[in-house]
Amino acid sequence: MLGQQILELLKQEIPQIEYDRYIKQLRYDEEASRSDIAIFYAPNPLIARWVKTRYGEKISHLFEIKTGVKPQVVVEIKSPKKKSVTSKGGELSEIGTSKPSSKSTILNPSYTFESFVVGSSNQFAYTAAQRVAEKPGELYNPLFIYGGAGLGKTHLLHAIGNFNLARGRQVIFTSLEQFMNQFTHHLRNHTMDRFRDKYRSCDILLLDDIQFLSRKEETQKELFHTFNELHGAGKQIVMTSDQHPKKIAGLEERLRSRFEWGLIVDIQPPELETKIAIIKKKCELNGIHLDNDIVNYIAANMGNNIREIEGIIIQLNAFANMMNQNITLDFAKNVVKNQLKERSENITIDDIVKVVSKELNVKPSEIKSKSRSKNIVAARRIVIYLARSLTPNSMPSLAQYFGMKDHTAVSHAMKKINEMIDSDETFKAKIEELSHKITSATNE
Repeated sequence: MLGQQILELLKQEIPQIEYDRYIKQLRYDEEASRSDIAIFYAPNPLIARWVKTRYGEKISHLFEIKTGVKPQVVVEIKSPKKKSVTSKGGELSEIGTSKPSSKSTILNPSYTFESFVVGSSNQFAYTAAQRVAEKPGELYNPLFIYGGAGLGKTHLLHAIGNFNLARGRQVIFTSLEQFMNQFTHHLRNHTMDRFRDKYRSCDILLLDDIQFLSRKEETQKELFHTFNELHGAGKQIVMTSDQHPKKIAGLEERLRSRFEWGLIVDIQPPELETKIAIIKKKCELNGIHLDNDIVNYIAANMGNNIREIEGIIIQLNAFANMMNQNITLDFAKNVVKNQLKERSENITIDDIVKVVSKELNVKPSEIKSKSRSKNIVAARRIVIYLARSLTPNSMPSLAQYFGMKDHTAVSHAMKKINEMIDSDETFKAKIEELSHKITSATNE
C-alpha cells in the first residue's frame, strides 16, 4: 500500500521513539485518498494534531518523491469512511458531514470563526472574512488576505469554507500548488473539461498561497479565465498570499488588476496580549492545561508563527504524557530550548537600544539622554536590565554608556525592573519578548 510505503520512508528519517509512539498508529485510507489528497487516520486528536504539525509537510514531500505529485496531507480522527463524490465536480465531500451535496477539498473543522482569536493585528481581516462568509459574492469579491507565515490567513480561509459548507454551498479550498498540479495533470491527459467544470461550478473558491503563481504563465492564463467565469456569475473568490499583489513578481497585469477589484487586507504579527490569548485558546481546543507563567514564556519566546506555537503546545503535552510528569516552567523551557535560536555573543548595547526604542516608540537618542520623562526613564531601565542579561557589560560600563555618575544608578534601575517582573506577569512576558526579539535580530 502506497501510504504504508511512505510511512516506512519516514521511519528512516525520524527518531525511532517518535515513529513508535505516533507514526506507527496512523492508518492510510487508500480508497478515499487521491493523487492530490492523502488521508490518514489517527486514534486520537493529540496524535492527529502532532503528526500534522510536525510531519505533515514531510509526508507530503515523500509522496511527491514517490509519485511525482505533492498531495495535501489530511490526518483525521474518525474511522475510515468511504469518500463521497458529487456527480458534477468529482470533488471529495467533507468526511463525516451530513451534507453530501456540499463539496470541499477537506476543510479543517477546527478552523472556524469561533476558534480564531481576534486582536488589533488581525481585526480587519477577521471582520472582512466574516462579512464575505455571510454574504458570498455580494460584498468584497475577491477578498485578498496577505501576511507572514503562520499568522492565521489559512485559518480564515477554512473558517469561510466551514461556515458556507454548513449552509449547503459548493466550496472548494485548494492551495495554489495543488491547483497547478491538477491543471498540469488534466492538461497532459486531455481532460481539461473536467478540471474547468470542477473549478468553475463552485459557489466559493478559496485559494491559498497565491504568491506561487509567480511566472507560471499557463497557470495564470487558466486562473484568469476561471476568475472571470466565477466573478461574472457572482461567485465568491478568496485568496491568501505572503505579500500584497503589487509585490508578487512575474504576475500578469490583467490578473493583478483583478486581484485588486475587491478588498485587500493584511494580517500583522500578533502583539503579546493576542499571542497569549491564542495560546490559551489552543490549549483549550487541545484539552491541555498550562499555567500562566508557561503561557507567557511561550508567547514571549516562540516568535509569531501560530502553527509553530501550536506545535510546541502539543509537543509539551506529548512529552509530559510520555514521561508521566506535570508540565512545569522548567520542563517547558527544556522542551522549547531546541526551538529557540542560541543567543548571539555579539549583542551590543546599541542592538538592545534599537529594538527597545522601536517597541516602546521612543527615539534611541532619548534613551541615551538624561531626560527624566516617565516613558523614557522606563525604556532606559529596560535597556539596562536587558544589557545586563544579554551582554557581558558590567554595571560600571553601563553607567559610563549612559553618562551616569556611577554603578549605583544602574543597580537602582535593575532593582526597579526586577520588582516589576515579580509583581506583573504581563510586564515579565513583555521583557521576555523583547529579549527574544533582540537575540533573533542579531542571529539573522
